[in-house]
Amino acid sequence: MIGRQPVVGILGGGQLARMLVLAGSPLGVRFVVVDGSPEACAGQVAPLRVADWRDTESLSRFAAEVDVATFDFENVPAETATWLAKRVPVYPNPSALAVAQDRVSEKMAFRDIGLETPAFLPVASRVDLAFAVDAIGLPAILKTRRLGYDGKGQFRLRSPADVEPAWAALGGQASPHGLVLEAFVPFSRELSVVAVRGQGGEFRAWPLTRNWHHDGILALSLAPTDINPSLVETAIGRVRTLAERLDYVGVLALELFEADGRLLGNEMAPRVHNSGHWTIEGAVTSQFENHVRAVLGWPLGDTALRAPSLMFNWIGQLPEPRGAALALPGVHWHDYGKDPRPGRKVGHATVSASDASALAERASALASALGCQRQLNPALAAVMTAGAI
Repeated sequence: MIGRQPVVGILGGGQLARMLVLAGSPLGVRFVVVDGSPEACAGQVAPLRVADWRDTESLSRFAAEVDVATFDFENVPAETATWLAKRVPVYPNPSALAVAQDRVSEKMAFRDIGLETPAFLPVASRVDLAFAVDAIGLPAILKTRRLGYDGKGQFRLRSPADVEPAWAALGGQASPHGLVLEAFVPFSRELSVVAVRGQGGEFRAWPLTRNWHHDGILALSLAPTDINPSLVETAIGRVRTLAERLDYVGVLALELFEADGRLLGNEMAPRVHNSGHWTIEGAVTSQFENHVRAVLGWPLGDTALRAPSLMFNWIGQLPEPRGAALALPGVHWHDYGKDPRPGRKVGHATVSASDASALAERASALASALGCQRQLNPALAAVMTAGAI
């Protein structure tokens, strides 16, 4: 495809699609986005086709416009991706998407590659739930098997009194795809490894990232992090094996718990990932550019660290005053062009610096300017810890 302007189609028009467009445009790539909402923010930077995921007439026209299709949202129906793959190449492949959409299939895939997971049991009835609680114990987390992200579709069970409310809250037998009960893990850190695999099997990974969540939504990401090098090697090895088993093409994120000196698999994301946003400024090649390269069959870019970075995720509304943030050194601002709404990802800021001390100073200055010191405190403490970077 090198030599003319290829066209990449993106299923889903959120901020991830928006950043894919912004990363691919300098490479001479054009994009077409399809989404069910005419307000999808990627429509501000690329042509937007408004269609339901099962509108085959509109999807046929979309397929005719593009050379390859990908997605920015893992809840695009696997059936839609499979139907589309008969008309245009789709990366990652629909079977990989299907694995990631089911929490039980996902965890079985982790165990198949030697990655431990928290104890879990599928739940299809109230009797199943009672059995699972007895077998796994409490505390535990009851989750929908499908369509859960950013803390949605989850209920924490701390005592037997929570069982009935959890069953009622998640739909019980009315839940169309069932539930899963997972043991609560007293982890020391939440980590993610973001990697990319090309069409020919070329593989690269970015430095491991440490993450902090608030109400189930990512709040802060720090890269790199002070983790035992052997665990880094293990994490990268596991995500590589997973990508190879799934014949995966594109960026893949693996969310992990560090507990008692070992890694446990939490979830996978078959797409570019929130915890990899820091790569736009902090790595030689961002996750977004490398995803575009991968799905087009182009050589992958260098994933080496350019500068230690800390990403603030803005939820609900963008903090102000923006000008005060932009006046600070090492601050990179990203506005997704979304209307404010509780729980909605509306933007992020990344702070980069040459070393841990400078990063802590810059991040503290940004938090002070925006009045979000409380949000920063856990990450700032990690940055200042000896050897954190």
